[in-house]
Amino acid sequence: MMFNMFQIYNKSSYSLEDIEDNYIDSIITDPPYGISYQNNYWDKDLPDKEIWENSLKKIKPGGFGLIFSSVRLMHRLMVDLEDSGFLIKDVLFWAYLNGMPKSRNVGLLIDSELNIESEKVGEYKYVQGYKKNGADNYKVEKKHKLSPSSELGKKYDGAGLGLKPAYEPIILIQKPLEKGLNVAQNIIKYGTGALNFEETRLPYDDNEGKVGHNPHEKGRVPANILRTDKFEDGYDKFFVVPKVRQSKEYFNFHPTVKPVELMQHLVKLTTFDEQIVLDPFMGSGSTGLACIELKRKFIGYELDVDYFTIAKKRLEDRNKVQTLF
Repeated sequence: MMFNMFQIYNKSSYSLEDIEDNYIDSIITDPPYGISYQNNYWDKDLPDKEIWENSLKKIKPGGFGLIFSSVRLMHRLMVDLEDSGFLIKDVLFWAYLNGMPKSRNVGLLIDSELNIESEKVGEYKYVQGYKKNGADNYKVEKKHKLSPSSELGKKYDGAGLGLKPAYEPIILIQKPLEKGLNVAQNIIKYGTGALNFEETRLPYDDNEGKVGHNPHEKGRVPANILRTDKFEDGYDKFFVVPKVRQSKEYFNFHPTVKPVELMQHLVKLTTFDEQIVLDPFMGSGSTGLACIELKRKFIGYELDVDYFTIAKKRLEDRNKVQTLF
């Protein structure tokens, strides 16, 4: 399915048979993490290594990629990427303050194991769900707030099983340069092999003097930390991007939507004007939206027909707006 700036497929991306070898400039994708997020069927396992082996064939020598992952299984994904022939160049951290803790009160677990009823000390509303097909699909339950009753439970009251997540890792990869070519020669031949600092520099704050030994007029070199919130630490500056709120697009019920602003930063970092970005797991199409905004070409794959339909609508709507200017 081809529109001015994008080409999308409602099928598995594993073979990438629709794309010529050495055709893609960058790969940016948010694949399944293999952690069964919200018990979604598509997140049961990490992608098969076949997708990375075929991606290596399709991307030009020297081309960069950015692959989202989870803290728990990032190491396995990195091994798959490396075994497929990619170089691991860095890990970017998308940091935020409002991550959802995934833990339980160990004191209450001890009460349960000892067959002792925990004390009810209040009530709270438990909200679960998201916006789907234009309607609020939220489930709200009243639950009892509990406190351990057993002596051992009281000792471990409030102890947990895991830290509050405050970042997502994004693996920066690169296809090796063509054998025998240096960076300049590779760029001359393929247009790939360097990160685009000029479009991603971090501007200085108002009234802030230029910093560093060799300050640049446009600002600092982009860092490998991306922030959702300003941390006000007064020490270093990072790209700041807000998280997505489900109410922003009434029709988009994908549970792991990435902010278009974040994807724009990543697209700018790994590509230059009119280059081609591949997303083998495009979900609801945020990477594609970023590409259209930045005048990059986009090729995306999504197996789930519902998510594909959402992506198609978002990309068509954005492409129509772009063609007006």
